[in-house]
Amino acid sequence: MSRSRWEELSEWNKEELEQFLDQIGEMGRLALLHEWSIHARPEQLPSAGDDWRIWLVMAGRGFGKTRAGAEWVRGIAQQDGDARIALVAASLHEARSIMVEGESGLLGIAPGWDRPEWFPALRKLIWKSGAQALLYGAADPETLRGPQFTHGWADEVAKWPLGQAAWDNFMMGLRLGAAPRVVVTTTPRPVPLLRQLVKHPLTITTRGATQDNRANLPASFIAAMEADYAGTSLGRQELNGELIEEMDGALWTRGLIERCRVARSEMSDAGNAIERLVVAVDPPAGTDGDACGIVVVAKARDGRALVLADASVVHVSPEAWARAVAGAASTWGADKVVAEANNGGAMVESVLHAAQADLPVKLVHASRGKSARAEPVAVLYEAGRVRHVGAFPDLEDQMCGLMLGGGYAGPGRSPDRADALVWGLTELMLGKAARQAIHIL
Repeated sequence: MSRSRWEELSEWNKEELEQFLDQIGEMGRLALLHEWSIHARPEQLPSAGDDWRIWLVMAGRGFGKTRAGAEWVRGIAQQDGDARIALVAASLHEARSIMVEGESGLLGIAPGWDRPEWFPALRKLIWKSGAQALLYGAADPETLRGPQFTHGWADEVAKWPLGQAAWDNFMMGLRLGAAPRVVVTTTPRPVPLLRQLVKHPLTITTRGATQDNRANLPASFIAAMEADYAGTSLGRQELNGELIEEMDGALWTRGLIERCRVARSEMSDAGNAIERLVVAVDPPAGTDGDACGIVVVAKARDGRALVLADASVVHVSPEAWARAVAGAASTWGADKVVAEANNGGAMVESVLHAAQADLPVKLVHASRGKSARAEPVAVLYEAGRVRHVGAFPDLEDQMCGLMLGGGYAGPGRSPDRADALVWGLTELMLGKAARQAIHIL
């Protein structure tokens, strides 16, 4: 594991260190505390060369990606008063809460003498040098059409809704200054946009794992992550920072799901076009607090299905997940709640009715496995008969882990979200004869 210059400095003997600190004085010591090139590990710093346009930091959780992105932006803002910087996250909320106000965000890392002014209502930061940064959410790609930038920081692009459209508009605006550049900080997911960035001829890529930053992470966290996820595909992705490609034999691919995605703004009149709407539920087995898959799907009058929301909840009591189901049904005005009853049907129904007595519950039973039930639903996607209204990363990760012929290779112990999706789309899109053919009653 590489070390920062600060870690090396800390290993000096006490006499040498005290002499050095006396020599640089109080202002020097203060500057030293905020000098990123001293504290950063080598992989948290960009290449010094001029032959790149995109610096892709693709690493595991806790690696220090956000800090690297924020420090890169701070360095640009200090050196170039004419800099116009775009800060783009999956949503405006995440841009503000992580990139600006987060512990490793631009306000959190700024020294007192050069803290930028923050104007939340304008989504703008202004440094003493004159440099400015504006916040954008990839969920609304059109906001990136028109503005021009010298630099940009794109955070968690692998989870951007409508990522390609947002990225294209972002890049077309990166046209000010002599050498426009962008830093991309993300945990990997095998989505088309990220694969494209990895292969881009002007991309330099930094890869890293959670373990690389263990000097700054609690030992208990490292131990727990290793115990729970070491060797799993989720651990390889989320902790080791590996970009795991599409799995051979998966019922869904990332490319297929991307082709089925539409923006919420394109569905502004969806309420007028909806024929039926259901909340589908895959209850946890037993009462030990496993995840409960809760997915909202609708059938439009044009005959296509719409995936509207993933309201799944994790590690909660039966009463809590039942309230979440009732809340989703109320929020979306569901005609019916479709719930799997294989694991204690009477209990499932009673828990749901305890949350809301008049909840319109339909219990469904299956005699075949999850993948077998999912296969005809995957065919609907291939035929272009399903649309994802927005992005649902956790649900989509599970969908891509369901294998043709049986088996599951996605994150978590069970594809609870994906199974709920299958129940909902089966109810809306597959007639009685089709349900009987795959032994769904």
